[in-house]
Amino acid sequence: MSLSSHLEELKKKHASLSAAVEHAQRSPSVSTLEITQLKKQKLRLKEEISRLS
Repeated sequence: MSLSSHLEELKKKHASLSAAVEHAQRSPSVSTLEITQLKKQKLRLKEEISRLS
């Protein structure tokens, strides 16, 4: 996998997590812990994207 395709895949995952976080925040049945875990995953992806860019 080339670096550019790897970056694109990370960006897609980041966007997907963004949508999941937004959905979770609007859903009263999702716990704060679950939302926090999603946000941490999203941050790790963002950091990796920045590191590779």
